Amino acid sequence: MGTGERIAVIGAGSWGTALAQLLAEKGYGVDLWVYEPELCETIRRTRENDYYLKGFRLSEQITPSTDLAGIVASHRVLVMVVPSHVYRSVASRMVPHLKKGSILVSATKGIENETLLTMSGIWKELLDPSLEAHVVTLAGPSFAREVMQKTPTAVTVAADSLAVAETVQRIFHAPAFRVYTSQDKVGVELAGALKNVIALAAGTCDGLGYGHNTRAALITRGLAEITRLGVRLGAHPMTFAGLSGIGDLLLTCTGDLSRNRTVGYRLGRGEKLSDILADMRMVAEGVKTSKSVYHLARKMEVDMPISEQIYKVLYEDKDPRQAVRDLMERDLKSEMEFPLGMPQGS
Repeated sequence: MGTGERIAVIGAGSWGTALAQLLAEKGYGVDLWVYEPELCETIRRTRENDYYLKGFRLSEQITPSTDLAGIVASHRVLVMVVPSHVYRSVASRMVPHLKKGSILVSATKGIENETLLTMSGIWKELLDPSLEAHVVTLAGPSFAREVMQKTPTAVTVAADSLAVAETVQRIFHAPAFRVYTSQDKVGVELAGALKNVIALAAGTCDGLGYGHNTRAALITRGLAEITRLGVRLGAHPMTFAGLSGIGDLLLTCTGDLSRNRTVGYRLGRGEKLSDILADMRMVAEGVKTSKSVYHLARKMEVDMPISEQIYKVLYEDKDPRQAVRDLMERDLKSEMEFPLGMPQGS
């Protein structure tokens, strides 16, 4: 695909804006769907997204618009970057206007509360097979602000078809933005969603004043439970050792730009969740995903103790210090309880 074709980015939050800028700087014309009319006008007038990504001038190649139907109808490649809790409603509005053979690149990380579906699972429910549309997942350790600053970054794109994944790889690959391919869409999606829950827990431990030992243990055991659930749902275990797995988990659990870690940190400092969320313009996906993961783990009968405790802190007002005590006092067991599906001792 040459840069003569225009690309649509659906969602003008920080990540959507960063991806739009990345594509525009590669020479693509980008039509950016903006939910808020006043923000759309601000971007058009000032070339800056002062709601979500202040301080960066946006390319003239980016055209903001509030006309979702018009944007969708005129593009073959669409990048979906809206929050998970509105993903279905926006996708439903898009479906009647999709071109046959569309490529839908999902850069949203979450699991729907009501259905326990990933974002590609939502598309699978909504899309008519006659559309022959391809759903691709983009994930990896990538703070929007650092991508805007051209900090070297690496991500993964996953699709059922390797050829489609390679097409998207070429679209997004840039000098400071390296893109790998995968055919494990389930694993890449789950890793991207579940790491936000563990980041809430990591931030909570930091807010409580625990040290590096605690954080390292939490990240490691968090990866174990993410992998357990992923493998149960059909993912390849090695995906969780990759960019969308341990890569994104490390970033989100330790980086100061992480919204999920920040929410956890403030919880650990004693603030109420309602006050924290009221204070934030941007979405911390892990808050809603924690509820989905709690119910999904129970449904699949997968042991996810860290995710269970952070759910209880968020939704049952459990004291964070008690949650840590309960984790530390669980029954003793072998470390390799095994996420990889191999028998013990093999």
